[in-house]
Amino acid sequence: MNATAQPSQISSFERNLTWWVLGCIVVGIALGQVFPGFFQAVGGFKVAEVNLPVAVLIWLMIIPMLLKIDFKTMGDVLAHSKGIGVTLFINWIVKPFSMALLAWVFIRHLFGDLLPADQIDSYIAGLILLAAAPCTAMVFVWSGLCGGEPKFTLSQVALNDAIMLFAFAPLVALLLGLSSIVVPWDTLLTSLVLFIVVPVVLSQFVREVVLAGRQKSLDALLKRIQPVSLTALLATLVLLFGFQGQQIIAQPFVIALLAVPIIIQVYFNSMLAYWLNKKLKVAHCVAAPSALIGASNFFELAVATAIALFGFHSGAALATVVGVLIEVPVMLSVVAIVNRSRHWYENT
Repeated sequence: MNATAQPSQISSFERNLTWWVLGCIVVGIALGQVFPGFFQAVGGFKVAEVNLPVAVLIWLMIIPMLLKIDFKTMGDVLAHSKGIGVTLFINWIVKPFSMALLAWVFIRHLFGDLLPADQIDSYIAGLILLAAAPCTAMVFVWSGLCGGEPKFTLSQVALNDAIMLFAFAPLVALLLGLSSIVVPWDTLLTSLVLFIVVPVVLSQFVREVVLAGRQKSLDALLKRIQPVSLTALLATLVLLFGFQGQQIIAQPFVIALLAVPIIIQVYFNSMLAYWLNKKLKVAHCVAAPSALIGASNFFELAVATAIALFGFHSGAALATVVGVLIEVPVMLSVVAIVNRSRHWYENT
């Protein structure tokens, strides 16, 4: 197991991700007001309804993450079959459908009168996209912080990424359809190819080429390209908030309302996974990362797909970014819960 796949410390950028996102909100809104023509030009640069600048930025975000994934580790899944089974159940059955339910309850009903009526469906779509695929990168950090078993974490993430190639588009289409939201299948499939298939293929090709020079070569590459990935994330957020500025200025509380179902689903899914693992007598070093992976969201993919399907100005795009905003503090609180409850988990 290589060190790059399982860092034990959270970086300064990752720890302060919420503040970076808040900074992007301020900068994006300001630039959108000062240079509206630039943002309109960027928004119109599309091929098959996919925004090309965003596609490039998403590649720069996702490919470095996928370079950490070794699909050969899927051979280790049988060694932790119970933990793998629980995580798959939460990731691909419970989490997407529970988020759709929470979005329907909170966004359409409880908060419906407080939100712009023409964006309700779009907000729900964004929340569904956010929960439709599990995280690929940050879960290694969370696993390291709770003493997770490295081989379990790596094999689980590799398996999730393999499933995502086939399950993401049908799952999104099903949940959006159940929510009476029209799905442009051609754009959805184009997004699947551009934002999942191509990055996976490219990353694994680069990984194999670089690993020919041994693990140190891959470690050095990952260290060099990490700033590129982080810069691409921030640039995407600035672009998005440049388009969303008017809506946020008009209704700043929208972000807080959208955060409510996201926070609830993170705690619900993580604690359900944790409890199921305990009932199955799974070791804590597997149960803890299982809970964190089970609750995680692949927000980079969600942002890209929301922009492709619904546009920069959409409520869907804004909803996915709220997931980025609350990612670190909420997941760190889950890490704290599983760490502090270790004695209870192992002795009751």
